[in-house]
Amino acid sequence: MTNTNYPKATTTAPASSPKKNNTKNIIIAVLAAGLIGSWGFLLWGKNKSDAKIEQQQSQISSLDSAKTDIHREFDNALARLDSVTGANNNLEGKLTASEKEIDAKKAEIRKILNDKNATQSQLNKARKMIAELNTKITSMEEEITRLNGENQQLTADNATLTQEKTDLQTNLASSKSVNDSLTKTVDVASTFMASNIQITPINERKNGKEKTTTTAKRVDKLVVSFDVENRIAQSGPTDMYLIVTSPDGNVISNGNVLNTRIDGDKKFTAKIPVNYKQGTRKSVQFPITQDSFTTGNYKIEIYQNGFKIGEGIKSLKKGGLFS
Repeated sequence: MTNTNYPKATTTAPASSPKKNNTKNIIIAVLAAGLIGSWGFLLWGKNKSDAKIEQQQSQISSLDSAKTDIHREFDNALARLDSVTGANNNLEGKLTASEKEIDAKKAEIRKILNDKNATQSQLNKARKMIAELNTKITSMEEEITRLNGENQQLTADNATLTQEKTDLQTNLASSKSVNDSLTKTVDVASTFMASNIQITPINERKNGKEKTTTTAKRVDKLVVSFDVENRIAQSGPTDMYLIVTSPDGNVISNGNVLNTRIDGDKKFTAKIPVNYKQGTRKSVQFPITQDSFTTGNYKIEIYQNGFKIGEGIKSLKKGGLFS
């Protein structure tokens, strides 16, 4: 048997090695689990954040869509309102109170729509006010339709009244023309007629007696007498005018002028007031005096109501030596 100096080898492993490996594995597993958990938490957080963002974006999109719809509704309401107020301007402001109320709603709606951070509650309020606005506009449209109807009726009535006024004025003008014609006819017809015209030359003697004479140098006055009558003339005073023309062609006058209807302006000798009673014959007498009378024809004209109603001529002769 051979003897060596080397020690004998052993096969027994160190007692601490398996325990160390297990601990290491546990640590790795815990770290891995923690890492996986962190990743999972981060992933879950991201997913949750994405969902929230998506929800917010959806809400924003919904609000934008609602706001766009409300804008459209508001624009349509304003278009109707413009049409209504355009008609209202022709109705002399009869709907002013309604317009003021509508202007207040418009201002509030615009304030909400111009707010970038408007909430759904505010948009709902705006939509409600637009609905109220449309209701008010519909009421205004109905009122304007009624007022237009009244205006059309008033226009028609006014046209009728205008035509009636024109017809009445025409009738009145025609009636006035007829009345004027009748008045003129009655006026002319009421002119007196003179008859039994006499011109008497009178010589007034010293004893107070009067004697007719045809000798010019002995005549002191010409007494004009005549009768007047008219069946339709009203009772009352009227004036007779005498125009005495001398043989030389001049009218015996103080310069007084009579405006006649046919013969123009004529100087007259005397105006004789006559108080007439309807339906009777009235005798009129008037003396014509002057310093002296000349030989020749004295023409006497009688005027009443602007018309000549009678005339006469009296001749005076030159007297003889003992006349």
